[in-house]
Amino acid sequence: MSPEFDVAVVGGGPAGSCVAAYLAQAGLSVAVFESETFPRPHVGESLVPATTRVLREIGAIDKIDKAGFPRKYGAAWTSADSRNIVTNDFSKLAHEFGAAEILFSERDQPGVDRDYTYHVDRGRFDQILLEHAESLGARVSQGTRVLRADFDDPSRVVVTCRGGAGEFTASARMLVDASGRQTMLGRQLRVKVPDPVFDQYAIHTWFEGLDRSAMTTNPAKADYIYIHFLPIKDTWVWQIPISDTVTSVGVVTQKHRFAAANTDRDAFFWDFLASRPELREALGRATQLRPFTVEADYSYAMRRITGDRFVMIGDAARFVDPIFSSGVSVAMASARFSSRDIIAAHEAGDFSRARFATFERTIRNGVRNWYEFISIYYRLNILFTAFVQDSRSRLDVVRLLQGDLYDEEEPKVLRTMRETVADVENDPTHLWHPYLGTLRAPTAAPMF
Repeated sequence: MSPEFDVAVVGGGPAGSCVAAYLAQAGLSVAVFESETFPRPHVGESLVPATTRVLREIGAIDKIDKAGFPRKYGAAWTSADSRNIVTNDFSKLAHEFGAAEILFSERDQPGVDRDYTYHVDRGRFDQILLEHAESLGARVSQGTRVLRADFDDPSRVVVTCRGGAGEFTASARMLVDASGRQTMLGRQLRVKVPDPVFDQYAIHTWFEGLDRSAMTTNPAKADYIYIHFLPIKDTWVWQIPISDTVTSVGVVTQKHRFAAANTDRDAFFWDFLASRPELREALGRATQLRPFTVEADYSYAMRRITGDRFVMIGDAARFVDPIFSSGVSVAMASARFSSRDIIAAHEAGDFSRARFATFERTIRNGVRNWYEFISIYYRLNILFTAFVQDSRSRLDVVRLLQGDLYDEEEPKVLRTMRETVADVENDPTHLWHPYLGTLRAPTAAPMF
């Protein structure tokens, strides 16, 4: 029996909808099976500029621009510690510890035609992308969960699904797992492993009427994404504009702290915010719009992400930590890179694992760079502040924050930052030594 589709995609989030759009554009027959019914709320609401490249290539950029999402021109980080620190390594630099900001316009990006990206309501954003893939010819089934995939037949993949009318099967020449943190195929193949470093826990909601300028270092840049570090090890707060009046706020910390607190979600959130009184006061004057939502099992990897007739992309392959808005960026980048190999495999009539080697190598390099960058930041975030404010390294850091990190083994700035961290770790008298975080960098590379 011939397969019904060239490609079956599990999941209709940004990874699944973008890969479906790329493949449908190329003339492949594509089925997308999405377990939920859109729109639905989702975490990961701030994009990086590299996503613009994907949106342009699949022809969705005008739809996103017309949706009226707040434009994101830059990013900023704050800390509760306002001491000025100078070291011999940065003798011309006097900076406020933990305070930094960047503008995306500082560096041109190939394929990116604007100096902003977007903060998005993921319910609307994901729906636009999924409907766009459908408009290009992808067959979309919402409210349909893929229960398992059968690879026994060497000529096709058979997926067993459950929808409103009960269970049914569909077949394709290959499978793309874009199931997000459900990690459908990773669990089925038993290749999912917890991250050895990050064991993060997030609790978040939306607020109406938050005075964003009260929570920023520069009121003129109140609509940036802000990361506020709390005076608690490895703990921070995101502040993301969703509309003119609605703001997403979440606390990210190590999961063991929630268990140790032995408390409810509301108390946990507000107790942690109280460690930065100015943040607690500003949020206390706003109106909470939604119950608190928890994101656990935040960081994990797969021992492999490709095989005969399958690839895993986006969160279905790897998730580390959201501090640099890497989640949606990696999802859309992995859709872009995997689609190239899938189209070539289709043209050759060969969907063996070797056909996806370029995708695997490229996404492995990019995610490894994200992982290293995030690990270094947690280990010594004052180092990040210094490198952002130093003209010798600033553009390299901006490049990473723009999401351009897939085209080389390791950016030079990461090597320099890692060497600096090692110097601080090995010198207890170093001025930065008291600011070392508990997460050591690097401790492990991403596993696939």
